[in-house]
Amino acid sequence: MTTMTAVPTQTRSAEMSQDFRNAFRTHPAGVAIVTADPGTGPVGLTATSVSSVSADPPTIALNLSALSRSAQKIRTAEHVVVHLLGREQLDLAQLFATPGADRFGDTSLWDRLPSGEPYLLNSRVWMRGKIVGSIDVNGSTLAAIELVETHVDTSAEPTPLVYCSRTWHKLSEMSSVSPTA
Repeated sequence: MTTMTAVPTQTRSAEMSQDFRNAFRTHPAGVAIVTADPGTGPVGLTATSVSSVSADPPTIALNLSALSRSAQKIRTAEHVVVHLLGREQLDLAQLFATPGADRFGDTSLWDRLPSGEPYLLNSRVWMRGKIVGSIDVNGSTLAAIELVETHVDTSAEPTPLVYCSRTWHKLSEMSSVSPTA
């Protein structure tokens, strides 16, 4: 008979919060830039909390921190544009992640869609969507975005930009693994 020993769990909020941060630092995430214009001018931010929800209708989820002024503005927009970044867009990821940066100062990097939202010109993948629901959870907002327009440039191999352990990474053929039987 095997005896099981209970593993102590963290119960203090500060310890759990730090463990949570440490756990997610080891969890790689794709990098995106979210742009919008809530009526006060273009706004954008770098995000690693974008995920797919449904293919029919196409819906994604996005987490917006209450600590970010850009996120607060994006929450008030009706539509957003989510750009999935490749490794060649590291400079943009850093720009949109820098607090106080003039993210839209270089007008050669962006334009407006016919519907009015700002979008990044060299983005291979972007998705425009309507915020159809949101829920505030512990200082953040989880937004559901139903896509109304997508752009995917399939003329080149995808080169995803990934963020893990506070470092930017690129995926390549060398990073792929095969399951063993």
